[in-house]
Amino acid sequence: MGLLERMRKEWFMLGIVLAISGAKLEPSVGVNGGPLKPEITVTYIAVAIIFFNSGLSLRTEELTSALMHVKLHLFIQIFTLAFFPAAVWLFLQLLSVTPINEWLLKGLQTVGCMPPPVSSAVILTKAVGGNEAAAIFNSAFGSFLGIVITPLLLLLFLGSSSTVPFTSIFSQLFMTVVVPLIIGQIVRRYIKDWLERKKPPFGAVSSSVLLMIIYTTFCDTFSNPNIDLDKFSLVVVVFIIFSIQLSFMLLTFIFSTRSNSGFTPADTVAIIFCSTHKSLTLGIPMLKIVFAGHEHLSLISVPLLIYHPAQILLGSVLVPTIKSWMVSRQKGDSILATEGNWESW
Repeated sequence: MGLLERMRKEWFMLGIVLAISGAKLEPSVGVNGGPLKPEITVTYIAVAIIFFNSGLSLRTEELTSALMHVKLHLFIQIFTLAFFPAAVWLFLQLLSVTPINEWLLKGLQTVGCMPPPVSSAVILTKAVGGNEAAAIFNSAFGSFLGIVITPLLLLLFLGSSSTVPFTSIFSQLFMTVVVPLIIGQIVRRYIKDWLERKKPPFGAVSSSVLLMIIYTTFCDTFSNPNIDLDKFSLVVVVFIIFSIQLSFMLLTFIFSTRSNSGFTPADTVAIIFCSTHKSLTLGIPMLKIVFAGHEHLSLISVPLLIYHPAQILLGSVLVPTIKSWMVSRQKGDSILATEGNWESW
């Protein structure tokens, strides 16, 4: 395989390297208030494009079918909004006796309390070829649930309470997630034949938008002065974050691939990403509201600022591996089904 062909095949991984390198060289371009205006282009436009793209590419019957998969939705929501924060709390009880900065540890607990993101889990599920409809539903539904549940979890685990502007957050989610998805489905009805015939590169569009999200997220991370504080604690927190993600991805994989789980390989892909990803776009504003005026707010925010790019980076790196597993598993299931049909004859 030639170099150019290899680069064309691995363009997304190359794009991640370039995005992170560009963010490191000149983070001021992609920070909030910078030339790219990510507080508008990412928070509103990019998320809206992702869900319009999903609405356009998804068959309506697939979306309708996904809504009825109650067992899948319960698994994801219970894992991410109940098991995840409880498991992190237990783990942090052990870490509390270590010299790691206590406010960074509290920040790790806030990560566990966050809802799933409205974009990254959907894009990665789509990139693998998993159950995108289920990922869309659980990302959107989990975000809406998180607006109510996350402040309660923060109160339970950290003792913080505040008045959260539910109405404004709900309206933002509705306009950037629900409305674009519905518009995409409506447009699809009129150009369905053309879409089936031309097969536009929906996956490439979503991946390109994800590169922009990666770039602006790392710009925020690299421009944050608190990243330079307490090197030991930060290195340990980064290691803990990657360990938590890998452990929980493995755990969801084991549970969802049991013989009696009732989940397909495509369902497992959606479960892996939706159950372990946490929202930065909802998380940071929520932390600023819940911990308003708190002197250690910046330190508490650091783990979430690290977790978000880490989940995108780790997920993107694992896409080829998860995809090859899913394809081989689907082929195996297909062969077994064929053999079963022959035996019934």
